[in-house]
Amino acid sequence: MFESLLNLVKEHAGDAIVNNPAIPNEKNDDAIQTATGGIMDHLKSLGGSGELDKIMGMFSGGDMVNNSVVSGISGNVAQSLMSKFGISADQAGGIVSNLIPVVMNNLVKKTNDPNDSSFDLKGIMGAVSGNAAGVDGLLNSVKNLF
Repeated sequence: MFESLLNLVKEHAGDAIVNNPAIPNEKNDDAIQTATGGIMDHLKSLGGSGELDKIMGMFSGGDMVNNSVVSGISGNVAQSLMSKFGISADQAGGIVSNLIPVVMNNLVKKTNDPNDSSFDLKGIMGAVSGNAAGVDGLLNSVKNLF
């Protein structure tokens, strides 16, 4: 899943990272890796603390800008970028506000698109929970809610 997510971040990193003077060009790939790692780390944190329902709620669509999971990811990525690249909170905030909602919106769209096999909900939930075996029951429970 990390590679697919990395490709998605790369696809949308243009103005947020690649064309951003706060991140030197020779650090673009590192910044993209850092953003991808921050996304995964936050999702795994939620999965590890039993908050898979929050992640599942994100896949029901809606506003990615005001989504609590996306907000948490944005904060995590901003912190990582500030500590790794020595950029200001405003610079990191600009990067995440231009990148994270777009990436997460596309992740949700691709996951929910039956014609796109780059992401699937079972794989994502297994990757973030570390418990692929228990994912089927959770997914069935959530499907019954809709």
